[in-house]
Amino acid sequence: MEFKDYYDTLGVKADASDAEIKSAYRKLARKYHPDVSKEGGAEETFKAVNEAYEALKDPQRRRAYDQLRAGGYRGGDEFRGPPPNWQHGPAFDEGGADFSDFFESLFGGRAAGGRASPRRGRDVHAQVAVDLRTAYHGGRERIGLRERTLEVKIPAGILPGQQIRLAGQGSSGVHGGPPGDLILEVGLREDDAYALDGNNVLSTLALSPWEAALGATVTVATLGGDVELRVPAGSDSGRKMRLRGRGWPGKVVGDQIVTLVVHAPKVETDEQRALFEQLARAYPAYDPRA
Repeated sequence: MEFKDYYDTLGVKADASDAEIKSAYRKLARKYHPDVSKEGGAEETFKAVNEAYEALKDPQRRRAYDQLRAGGYRGGDEFRGPPPNWQHGPAFDEGGADFSDFFESLFGGRAAGGRASPRRGRDVHAQVAVDLRTAYHGGRERIGLRERTLEVKIPAGILPGQQIRLAGQGSSGVHGGPPGDLILEVGLREDDAYALDGNNVLSTLALSPWEAALGATVTVATLGGDVELRVPAGSDSGRKMRLRGRGWPGKVVGDQIVTLVVHAPKVETDEQRALFEQLARAYPAYDPRA
């Protein structure tokens, strides 16, 4: 059989930290999972990545593998099996796919002569983009994965980077074992009216020149419904105003930060032109660029 260099498979160095190994695995698993990947040979690559992670994620198993690798083996070398009295660390009792003879000769399974036992399917990781308004209010979102579509319940106030676990929707179990879970990492689609900054919601508010100059009470749309905002007299474009408690829901409720944008109307009649000319004469010393 062929010796497998699991560090090369994950694209990490042999002295990589546990966090680096986990990060590399998650990145590759998302890229090559057959349900979502369009890469050629994705299924085989996905299996190889999972096998490498199973070998390296457990400290005892990794130490045993490192000792074997330190004997001079490199990926692709012929491997006739572990040495006598091989101590492979904890027995392998999870996973959702048949591994290579190399893996099972080291960590248990049919190649090691043991009777195959039921094994739980692997958890599958995927990314999903959710409408911002659905994420705010909660609701249901149809998620298209390769060869299937799922309707997922979105909790109200979920934030980008948080995860939703769907029990039993991962890889099938082996030898009668239960399936794994599907773990969705949430991202938010761009919204025309709102953006999210931490737990604060950002928006803009258009004002007429007279509203900005004289002050006004204006209706502002928020994700939780319309509210009234008092704009102080003399407000410039770019001024930010805070609507407390009108941001993202959660343990700490955010605010809505409203940026004022002053718009000049088009001059369409002689009367309108005359009024603007009168305004210009009323402010002979005013220079907005000064």
